[in-house]
Amino acid sequence: MALGNARPAECKGKGQGDLVASMRWGSQTSDRSGRRGRALALLALVLIAPALGGCDTLSSLWGSKDDPVLDQPADSIYNEGLYLLNVKRDTKGAAKRFEEVDRQHPYSEWARKSLIMSAYAYYEAGAYDDSINSAKRYIQLHPGSPDAAYAQFLIGSSYFDQIRDVTRDQERTDKAIAALDEVVRKYPSSEYAVSAKRKMEQARDQLAGQQMLVGRYYMERRDFGGAINRFKVVVTRYQTTRHVEEALLRLTEAYMALGIVGEAQTSAAVLGHNFPESRWYKDAYALLNARGLEPSENKGSWISRAFKFS
Repeated sequence: MALGNARPAECKGKGQGDLVASMRWGSQTSDRSGRRGRALALLALVLIAPALGGCDTLSSLWGSKDDPVLDQPADSIYNEGLYLLNVKRDTKGAAKRFEEVDRQHPYSEWARKSLIMSAYAYYEAGAYDDSINSAKRYIQLHPGSPDAAYAQFLIGSSYFDQIRDVTRDQERTDKAIAALDEVVRKYPSSEYAVSAKRKMEQARDQLAGQQMLVGRYYMERRDFGGAINRFKVVVTRYQTTRHVEEALLRLTEAYMALGIVGEAQTSAAVLGHNFPESRWYKDAYALLNARGLEPSENKGSWISRAFKFS
């Protein structure tokens, strides 16, 4: 222990002053008395050592800055998180407090509540990866909880909010559809199922839009086979999207360009049957009529078989 200028009261009177006084006394005696003085000095040193150790013992009663902080009550930390979230609008700060509940009280009911709240707070903060991780952990730990449906919905929504435009990679779109489909399949009666379906349709429309973009590109390059493959994906996989009408028109155009008249007539017929007021059908009908043809459906065509509404 470093004594410095100020020391505890218990240390005063037993320090260096006594040692110096003993040594001065010893220097003024005879040789025999000198040996006796030196012995007394050594004894003084022995007496000083326990006293100095007592100073450390005393200071330990007051604690130190390195002592661990005692855990806060779980409900206290949880309420701090709610305050940051609802009053301060500090979503990331709130998420950290909710995580602290789980760290300090991992097996409590407060920890379960805090885990789903941290997923929500991270979602509101736009920290989507953190939200996904918290929500996935919640489902893993509490699969039968009533909030499991909401956790799954947060996963899907986090992916959904990161969807890019049709000119970019659509990996997040695929993940959003998969996660939202889990909500619909596993929790069909939950309050989140309807919203999940709506977001799934929007995500599927995005994927269809990308296929149309590439298909049009192939059409411009007169790569009609490549274009047909893209439009076929829209017709077979994304029939409920707004892009399916145009896809059927483009199929009519591509098949006519290749001289495959029967498939062109079938595509136009399916388009007219399901969307008779569509402007895309008017264009398809005009294209065939200009060649002296009419829309005519071949029931054996892949278009007729694949299209759900035909």
